[in-house]
Amino acid sequence: MSSSLSRSFLFVPANRPERFDKAAASGAHQVILDLEDAVAPAEKEVARGFVAQWSGRADAVVRVNGADSTFFAADMEMMRRAGVAKLMLPKAEPASIERLAASLDGPRHVIALIETVRGYAELRRIGASGLVSQLAFGNLDFGIDSGVTETTQELDPVRLQIALESRLAGLPPPIDGVTTSWTDPAAFGAAVGRAKALGFGAKLCIHPAQVKPVNDAFLPTADEVAWARRVMEAADGARGGAVALDGKMIDAPVIRRAELILSSA
Repeated sequence: MSSSLSRSFLFVPANRPERFDKAAASGAHQVILDLEDAVAPAEKEVARGFVAQWSGRADAVVRVNGADSTFFAADMEMMRRAGVAKLMLPKAEPASIERLAASLDGPRHVIALIETVRGYAELRRIGASGLVSQLAFGNLDFGIDSGVTETTQELDPVRLQIALESRLAGLPPPIDGVTTSWTDPAAFGAAVGRAKALGFGAKLCIHPAQVKPVNDAFLPTADEVAWARRVMEAADGARGGAVALDGKMIDAPVIRRAELILSSA
């Protein structure tokens, strides 16, 4: 599946090759092999080898180490040699985007992970760089950098801005950050629902148990699909004339929303 159409992105530590195939079979639309936070410095080199040897590497996303780290050059060299085309850039800021651009030998699908206040402040430059294919929100690191503790909705204004800047840049809907718990379905469902309402189209997952709920949540509900079908039927019957449904006027924005729901379904 195209990364821009994917709804679930499942992290796997790149130093745990026994989990790679399991992650690919989990139903996740994209597997992210994580060379950054999940791998200790002493294990970076061997983890690169595991990524390069995995048969599914061409379809995976690799989260490289930060562009200002001592591991970045080796990560990019491995990706060139192994033919990995999709990468996630942590702590994306204009300077790190420039370093990434200088290290590329050809087109890549680049997911820019917004994890810092500076990255947030420079969203427009990042989106307009011509290098970034999609934005993602690194909510945990952003909370640390900003000093904001997220319990439920404290960072939702940041999410909304990321969604708006994605739209302005002509990028796909962004990817929401992780929810650390997978044992509370109600809380997890509420978090995914808020992200969807704020304009996000996907979510980062840290456990296979989160994959199916994410895949399902970002699809239109049965009620939304039924409403969209009724709108389209009413609009078709009106043949361009004014028409009301359930006491509300159906105009061009309503019809467009119905079309989007049906295409997503």
